[in-house]
Amino acid sequence: MAAWSPSAGIRSSCLINNGITEAWKFPSASFLTGKNKTKRGSETLIVTRKHIYRDLGSYGLSKICASKTSVELKEEHVSTRGAKVHDLKKVSSYLFRTKSGALVKVQVEKKIERYSIMVYVSSLEPSGDDNKSSLVMVWGVFRSDSSCFLPLDFENSDQDSQTPFVKSSLSELMLELEFDGKESPFYLSFRLKLVSANDPNGLEMLTHRDTNFCVPVGFTAGHPLPLGLSSGPDGGDSWNFAFFSRNSKSLVLCLYDDSTTDRPALELDLDPYVNRTGDFWHASVDKTWGFVRYGYRCKESTNSEDDEAESIVLDPYARVIENTISPKFLGNVSPNIPLEKLIVYQLNIKGFTQHKSSKLPTNVAGTFSGVAEKVNHLKALGTNAVLLEPIFSFSEQQGPYFPFHFFSPMDMYGQESAVNSLKEMVKRLHSEGIEVLLEVVFTHTAKSGALQGIDDSSYYYTGKDSKTYLNCNYPVVQQLILESLRYWVTEFHVDGFCFINASSLLRGVHGEQLSRPPLVEAISFDPLLAGTKLIADCWNPRDIKMPKEVKFPHWKRWAELNTRYCRDVRNFVSGRGLLSDLATRVCGSGDMFTDGRGPAFSFNYISRNSGLSLVDLVSFSGPELVSELSWNCGEEGETNKYAYISLGIPVLNMGDECGVSTKGSPLLESRKPFDWNMLASGFGAQITQFILLLTSVRARRSNVFQRNKFLKPESIVWYANDQTTPNWEDTASRFLALGIKTDSGEETTELKNNDLFIGFNASDRPEKVILPSLPEGRSKWRRLVDTALPFPGFFSVEGETVVTEDELVVYEMKLYSCTLFETINSTA
Repeated sequence: MAAWSPSAGIRSSCLINNGITEAWKFPSASFLTGKNKTKRGSETLIVTRKHIYRDLGSYGLSKICASKTSVELKEEHVSTRGAKVHDLKKVSSYLFRTKSGALVKVQVEKKIERYSIMVYVSSLEPSGDDNKSSLVMVWGVFRSDSSCFLPLDFENSDQDSQTPFVKSSLSELMLELEFDGKESPFYLSFRLKLVSANDPNGLEMLTHRDTNFCVPVGFTAGHPLPLGLSSGPDGGDSWNFAFFSRNSKSLVLCLYDDSTTDRPALELDLDPYVNRTGDFWHASVDKTWGFVRYGYRCKESTNSEDDEAESIVLDPYARVIENTISPKFLGNVSPNIPLEKLIVYQLNIKGFTQHKSSKLPTNVAGTFSGVAEKVNHLKALGTNAVLLEPIFSFSEQQGPYFPFHFFSPMDMYGQESAVNSLKEMVKRLHSEGIEVLLEVVFTHTAKSGALQGIDDSSYYYTGKDSKTYLNCNYPVVQQLILESLRYWVTEFHVDGFCFINASSLLRGVHGEQLSRPPLVEAISFDPLLAGTKLIADCWNPRDIKMPKEVKFPHWKRWAELNTRYCRDVRNFVSGRGLLSDLATRVCGSGDMFTDGRGPAFSFNYISRNSGLSLVDLVSFSGPELVSELSWNCGEEGETNKYAYISLGIPVLNMGDECGVSTKGSPLLESRKPFDWNMLASGFGAQITQFILLLTSVRARRSNVFQRNKFLKPESIVWYANDQTTPNWEDTASRFLALGIKTDSGEETTELKNNDLFIGFNASDRPEKVILPSLPEGRSKWRRLVDTALPFPGFFSVEGETVVTEDELVVYEMKLYSCTLFETINSTA
């Protein structure tokens, strides 16, 4: 169920629906226990709460149901000149008419801790014996279907449920009832009876629709916007509920006063004549009872014999789905790192610190707080952004990629409150210069407990196999997604989103492919999302061998997780790719991002959470791993040889820094929690240091590796092993090298003027490489990386000078290795 966590403020509006008009007021109250006081003339009748519930024995639940009367509602200003504005805002008026044309006006006024209900009757036709006749009101308070009339005081109904009218100064008939505010919300239902000595049974008068007069007390129709739960105006004395459901014939708002029970404490049947505008249901409830949760019961038919047949569904817009309300967190400033400078670390919240080797307290391990405690490890890798696997509330049976709610973090990721823990984590990471990106899934939901049962034909695609696939470009679903994204940005200060299965966002409401999908365009130009990073992930684990090429519409705002980079690098290592493909990826994937973007829009990865880990990709191969494009480098089992460097944004997967292995299993469930002991192993230590070296080189040579524009063609020289031009389309060629010259047109420091040489040897034999001739003023090459050398010598921050006796520098690259060289001045 949803817990209270409303947004502050609500838009003011007037409702015009089926002839019903109201400018709403919000009375204040507080829900406690106590007694009802019903004032009638000089008598005072005390009615306790037990009388209200006594009527519910045959209904099982304390249910309130509105009658389907046609009621004209209007705001009534008190005519007293001295009335204060504060008092005026606590009055709501309802106007009915009878079949005979008499007007019945009901005025509900909140007076501190009680409700005063004034009933006025005018234009009443006189009876034959007017002097001996009197008008009485037969009434009751209901939390069940008001068409079944039951009085409030069931034991004394003949005497206590009839209240006579008196003449007012305006020649109207009037009466006043008072109720303790602690008993609301409820419906006051009544009928009028004109009795006389000649007719003791009386002439009964109902509305012009032959129904009882029915007036809500403690709640009003509310507003259709914003969707979800929000606080009302005038000091926030009310809660406004707004919910979309086009096809529901009726809707029940279920309120709970206990977080441990599945039985609602109160159910409010919303009247479609009053509580519905278009496809939006809405109600405003005074803050007069400490409700802790709420939900909805959607009914497809008003003739359902079993009121309990419909399950209670969660409000898609609920901000919290637990019994904890978080305060606002202030002082959280995003690092606002330029896209091209990002170095991303992808992690699973639970798996990152769940292992006992994290040495965190049990209530911290595997939570948002646990991530915050390990911020030094993230900094030690040189990363400045974390990409969190989905944290929206999800099905524990299906996993994090099957959400059932879009406005709340998974409660198991928090200590006492997942909301507070997440905010503290973001705040801590931001203070350390690390941005927070979220993987989000808006294309499908969990099989149950999500949006099913609200309005399936609107939220989901129709069809036998489409019950969990969201109809993302349907207007109400589009609005839901936009509101969700805005909420995570404004409430939690996240820095961006990676949209899983993003190609599905391009489907129209009937499943057709769209060239200009409204949701993607709306996200691109949304002012609240303007400063966020948007990443499209069109990867499908079943299509990695022959992926479907999707041209994602980007409006120069969307980056992409580069599936082609992953495929082409893996193919090259395993001896199946072309040199031209590798060259394109190393230089920033110009075939994908020269359309107004640049290399900074390419998020490059080789391994990810679903599939083989980085070390397993070069350790295991076999028929069952064909789709992984892995290769064991000639020896099945773990190895320590892998490296990559290129233009674009590097994405490192959790555990790759210490050689985590699933022993060749590509299944997501095969991934084990991060074992922090592995960082202290020889392999873990060298790879962690190696990653730090590469991230420092990226930062130091930002003019090459942290660019938002592609390198000019004249700045790159490609080489085969003998300094000849590579045979780009020769599938047997397994060696490629490139020299990168400093762009003379750019302003750079002396340190950044040095040239670079990068070599890749994927063949099964050594290759002798002739390094380019040294430019004037730079007489030495220094080796920063050679992955074929043993630890700790395969990389060096200062670099090892390559000694040569002649003008040519010949360097032997071992099989399956990478090298990185940099020029230095002769005096260095």
